[in-house]
Amino acid sequence: MLRISHVGLRGVVGRGLTAAHVLDFAAAFGTFLEPGCRVVIGRDPRASGIMLREGVLAGLTACGHDVVDLGVVSTPVIQHCIRNLEAGGGVSIGASHNTADWNALKFFGPEGIYLSTAEAGELLDIYHLRRFDFAPWDRTGKAVEEPCAAEAIDSYVAVLGEHYDFEKLRRFRVVVDCSNGTSSMILRRLEQRYGLDMVLINERTEGRRFAHDPATNRETVALQLAPLVKPLGADAGFLFDIDSDRVALATETGEAVSEEMVLPLLADYLLPRREGKLVITNLSTTALVEEVARRHGGKVIRVPVGRQAAIDALTSYRPEQVAIAGEGTGAVMMSQFRFVYDGIAAMLAVLTMMAEQGRRLSEILAGYPVYKMLKTQLPLVSARVPELLTELQERYGSGRVNTTDGLRVDWPDRWFHVRVSQTEPVIRVIAERRDEEPRELFEELVEAVRRLD
Repeated sequence: MLRISHVGLRGVVGRGLTAAHVLDFAAAFGTFLEPGCRVVIGRDPRASGIMLREGVLAGLTACGHDVVDLGVVSTPVIQHCIRNLEAGGGVSIGASHNTADWNALKFFGPEGIYLSTAEAGELLDIYHLRRFDFAPWDRTGKAVEEPCAAEAIDSYVAVLGEHYDFEKLRRFRVVVDCSNGTSSMILRRLEQRYGLDMVLINERTEGRRFAHDPATNRETVALQLAPLVKPLGADAGFLFDIDSDRVALATETGEAVSEEMVLPLLADYLLPRREGKLVITNLSTTALVEEVARRHGGKVIRVPVGRQAAIDALTSYRPEQVAIAGEGTGAVMMSQFRFVYDGIAAMLAVLTMMAEQGRRLSEILAGYPVYKMLKTQLPLVSARVPELLTELQERYGSGRVNTTDGLRVDWPDRWFHVRVSQTEPVIRVIAERRDEEPRELFEELVEAVRRLD
């Protein structure tokens, strides 16, 4: 299983993603970058990451780039390091929320953010045309091992210290499910440096067998994290994916919180504190974010699903115009961190919100109107998706129609979105309604997708 798209390279290692793919993509990225610039790479602990790391290193050095290899670190640490070193770009080797047999390459430009759609398109053209700019034998690049992972993490933690009052956050006990990923390395450093009270589970980095699927959704939180929060006397629980760019929540009562709540929660916190009043999110994210934005005179900009679309939208506005950007997966980008998807920064923002308001997490969440979302994914087994979307548009045309990414239709109290995933061979179906489940609508949509042949 292999997916090559504007998002990057992702697949099941061996059966889909091979060393040849990695070498060619790394050479394409080395050709895409400014000649002779340094490149920062890092990986999550997956067993296949060593093989991918060697391929990335070979492809980049063959194109004349010196490569700073941070080893096993989170994706946000890689992004911060790109900026600190004024590198030309970077590569994160890791498959985020996917299971251990998957791996991926994610590419960043000199600002440490994901490539825009135009940049990703150029990279793909180089890859498919195989027009690689290899350096002569005496100008190939070399591997650089400084800074090391510990130094890069320390630098990242220092940035967090500039934005959060850790003296206030010491009052909280939190339980954190690290999902055997990279968050434990950062959280232990935060604990040592600032005296935070954290109970870490699934802390050991693991390459072959994660304790559970590292999905940042309510179901995973309910099974793995939420039952521990109340018995341990914690004020909140947090669960990270493998590369720490997504986070999910549990309240002090042991209630698992929908991943859709992370963005509205932090938008509510940041909008009155930032100059910018724009919230950028995708078409699949909860409508609660519009209600929250209106409370503070803000505006929501909806874009297609995918991180390239969010980056494209960000570049359309001045940084000071945007308060927050993100999606309904627990992944958010905050303006004070120069729009890096960062689950640990998001966790600290939630705790800061609790400290400043003097309220428990369950009390804060109880202050929002209830939106109930149903979502699923079905195998993509047919090329007749355009016919499906046309049929659904004709059937549900009474609502406000958006076709920029699949089909989204809105009514005053409900909406749905049907689209093909960019990263997996599936069709995603989402429906949401205020106050009650959109069960009938959702089942009609699922049945329509299942009728494809």
